[in-house]
Amino acid sequence: MSQVRQYELIYITPPETPEDALGELHQQVEKVVHQFGGNIEKSENWGRRKLAYEIARHREGVYVFDVINGPAALNAELDRRLRVVDTVIRHMIVRVDEELSVAERARVRRKTAMAARRVKRGLPPEPTEAEKRRDHDDDDMDGLEQGFRGGRDGDR
Repeated sequence: MSQVRQYELIYITPPETPEDALGELHQQVEKVVHQFGGNIEKSENWGRRKLAYEIARHREGVYVFDVINGPAALNAELDRRLRVVDTVIRHMIVRVDEELSVAERARVRRKTAMAARRVKRGLPPEPTEAEKRRDHDDDDMDGLEQGFRGGRDGDR
């Protein structure tokens, strides 16, 4: 059950939070991550930004973004700890690896469906090099300009 998963953590602190307090908060997050056998893959301080809506009488906040690899228990513990930290006015933890696998499955499904349609039409499952070149040549601006003049579609 201790499967390693990837999470994105974003937390917002008040705009007047000093740098040393942000560093201490980041160390607390690192400590929890390491306790659960995870690691922080990437950490970015996005700086002071305007909030979409007012939170605890603040219109701006300091955003910090972390990409974390670790087990599922890590997510629950981080959430629990960030709820009680006074310097964090909002936080969000999102599991990313699940979204990546869903996108990969969708890509494979589209490719399989395209191959099935091509076979039904009597074509090879994969486009040939000539078809790929022809599709690439159609992507230039000449075809677009003809469409504006009514070239291919006629006068509608």
